[in-house]
Amino acid sequence: MQKSALKSWLALSASSLMLVALPAHAQDSLGDTVVDTAEDVVITTGTRRALRSAADTPAPVDVISAVEFTANAADDVQDLLRTAVPSYNVNTQPISDAASIVRPANLRGLSPDNTLVLLNGKRRHRGAVIAFLGGGIADGSQGVDVSSIPSMALKQVEVLRDGASSQYGSDAIAGVINFVLKDDSTGGAIEAKYGSTYDGDGDNYRFGANMGFALGDQGFFNVTAEYGETDGTVRAAPRTDVTALVAAGNTAAAQNRVINGYTDEYAQYWGQPDVENDIKLLFNTALAFNEQAEVYATGTYAERTTTGGFFYRNPTNRGGVYRGPSVDADGNLGGDLASVRVGDLDGLGVGEACPAGIPLSGTDGLIPDATVLAQVTASDNCFSFIETIPGGFVPRFGGDLRDFGLTGGLRGLLDLGNGLSYDLSVTHGASRVDFFINNTVNASLGPNTPRDFIPGGQEQSETTLNADFSYLLDVGLASELSIAFGTEYRKEQFDLFAGDAASFALGPLADQGFSSSSNGFGGFPNSSSNSQDSIGTYIDLEAEVTDQLTLQGAVRYEDFSDFGNTVDFKIAGLYKVNDNVSLRSTFSTGFHAPTAGQANITNVTTQNVNGVLVDQGTLPLNTAAGQLAADFIASQNGGNTPELGTEDATSLSAGVAFSAAGVNVTLDAFQIDVDNRIALGANVNFLEALQFAGATADTVGGALTELNAAGTINRADFVGLDDLAQFRFFSNSFDTRSRGVDLVARYPFGFAGGDSAIAVAANYTDTEVTNRGDINPISDGRVQSLEELLPNVKGSATWTHSQGIFRGLLRANYYGKWFDTGNGNPVGAEVLVDAEIAAEVRSGVEFAIGASNLFDNYPDENPGFGGSGQLYPEAAPTGFNGGQYYGKVRINF
Repeated sequence: MQKSALKSWLALSASSLMLVALPAHAQDSLGDTVVDTAEDVVITTGTRRALRSAADTPAPVDVISAVEFTANAADDVQDLLRTAVPSYNVNTQPISDAASIVRPANLRGLSPDNTLVLLNGKRRHRGAVIAFLGGGIADGSQGVDVSSIPSMALKQVEVLRDGASSQYGSDAIAGVINFVLKDDSTGGAIEAKYGSTYDGDGDNYRFGANMGFALGDQGFFNVTAEYGETDGTVRAAPRTDVTALVAAGNTAAAQNRVINGYTDEYAQYWGQPDVENDIKLLFNTALAFNEQAEVYATGTYAERTTTGGFFYRNPTNRGGVYRGPSVDADGNLGGDLASVRVGDLDGLGVGEACPAGIPLSGTDGLIPDATVLAQVTASDNCFSFIETIPGGFVPRFGGDLRDFGLTGGLRGLLDLGNGLSYDLSVTHGASRVDFFINNTVNASLGPNTPRDFIPGGQEQSETTLNADFSYLLDVGLASELSIAFGTEYRKEQFDLFAGDAASFALGPLADQGFSSSSNGFGGFPNSSSNSQDSIGTYIDLEAEVTDQLTLQGAVRYEDFSDFGNTVDFKIAGLYKVNDNVSLRSTFSTGFHAPTAGQANITNVTTQNVNGVLVDQGTLPLNTAAGQLAADFIASQNGGNTPELGTEDATSLSAGVAFSAAGVNVTLDAFQIDVDNRIALGANVNFLEALQFAGATADTVGGALTELNAAGTINRADFVGLDDLAQFRFFSNSFDTRSRGVDLVARYPFGFAGGDSAIAVAANYTDTEVTNRGDINPISDGRVQSLEELLPNVKGSATWTHSQGIFRGLLRANYYGKWFDTGNGNPVGAEVLVDAEIAAEVRSGVEFAIGASNLFDNYPDENPGFGGSGQLYPEAAPTGFNGGQYYGKVRINF
């Protein structure tokens, strides 16, 4: 089917929703909940009082049913959250190193690790990936990989839009997301789904099944399995430098233009990464011994392979591989011609001498001088990559991810008056990613370099022990006083695994300006393991003081082995003015502790800075390179060196919920102040740091060699840093203030003989950097990213309707204007429309078709796309794949 015909057909299908029936979801009296029935849903997030509904909590809690959650072209839980929760943002990561494998997400404009993620009420372990390229907002974060959770396993998703560190511990600054799992003991569903983009790429499919089994009369075993794959997309633009190379006669450069079937147009892979062998398994089970005790367990396993692209390496000017010094027409130093670097394989000053570079002449100075190139090619001692890879190259980077988690516990009720309930549990989880990078080089190895490398891997593992208790005490109030208390011990470990030798080797050409390590993502030279632990205790009180007033308070003490201790609290209240109007407010403090990985990892990555590829490094302060960095920073700050500890937060929210003429509305305002945020500080010029240490050379490689000869450093401690332009490090740096408003409204009504509902959810968030930091202040670009990279306004309006055998959905998603800090241009607002229509053709058998971004909208094009090959902004919250369609069949039994 042609693209235009497909769009017309889908638009016609969407319009027909006005005439046929689509599914309805009801909402609680506060308007926060979108569920399958009109009854209030019992929640477990934000309160430890049993049988509490979202309508009765002082803090706003959204409850998203599985039906609404999965009415989308996407299957990844992160993309589903982006549609369902207005303040949740996540985008495609085409060229973002490890962030392409575990994408960073933001709730209320804060860092990914400022959101606590729970699975059935238990803390979920972090992902293995530290997002060094997080678009400024998420730089350096290490969040949870929620993509490893199968969507078919979900009963509902509870989103607490409030600070909750005093209740749950570290990370719960922006809010809490609790994935509640299905617990059916009978029945199940099988689903098959296929989709693609209007452009004909990005094909994806998924097979899934969920089944429940009874364990005697007192238990259940619910299991879910999903398998799928997603092809990559290409949304690149022709690069002007490649076009010029081809026009000048570099036929090899034209061969780089064959990517995923797109020929003679694009030079690099830029688009949605490929995801292969995406396997997700999950079980949830419980078995009661009697009416007062049961054992329970939850287990998850996931794996997938993600492959993305890197930027094109130009054969005339890529530093450390191709770019040579200024030379004369014969290739000797001292001229004014650009050149391609030449290596002397037996060493400088030994045996046959080689030209310093091959002059670039011809059209626009893009073609190597034929005479000097012939001289280098004929010599066994002289080498240039223009001989073996004359058209440049495009690395392909990815990783194999494995993630598992297991929780086991015992819960029940002790017969002590009003009853003391208990929940004793152990949770262990781990996430590991093993990286690979192909079609690249270790330039320092010269002609002996491999083209494919295994740079190593990372693993995050966590073990958590919880003992939670609650008790109801009659103190003469309108309700019994709920007293909850408990303790938590948590240990986390971050392991780094060394790569293959070639991925970090310091080859024989390193002292001649050729960069070491696998180009684009250097291998880890050593394996390491670092851990930390913490112990916390809390008490949580809640009661209905009067029939109209509910109060809640909590205090938590947390002590970290590496970062000291903290005390945090929360007070909250709900006042029911009458049956139709309620007021609510909270005030709390919170904290987030750095991870063992953030404190100890070394990483070098290639970043696009104003159209120029620059190698940026992250250096922990406990390494030789980190100590050099600290000395340089101290020299600029009166001897003050950076420190790494917890960040602190203060949150305030106030809201109103009311119902009138059948319309339920909630409006909540919030303010979150985060001080001493854990961040990667401003980039520091590495060459200047080396020169501060005593080097006089004007290149990083030369400075390292010089300092090594002088005995100032050990060259082996700086493997992989030869082409490093900038470095940064983790520290407590800047302060921010985020202010905003959440609006949720719902109106159920009858229409055309069926049941309809219109739901509106919107968020406004404005983030301001109130302090850029003293010792190592963040850069202007980072400030701008924090304040402007995300839309201030985001929301959706959804119409659902059900009638007879039909059900469906029509949703408009609004993304406000934002600023693309990576490319320096404003991006306008967009509206994306989603639609789904389904029919139960026979009992338990349903067919559905739908589309996301029905009218094929794209973000504003990048004004400078010819230089980078990025046709659309990488950080676009709407994505850049355009329209996507899908069809699915579901069998319920």
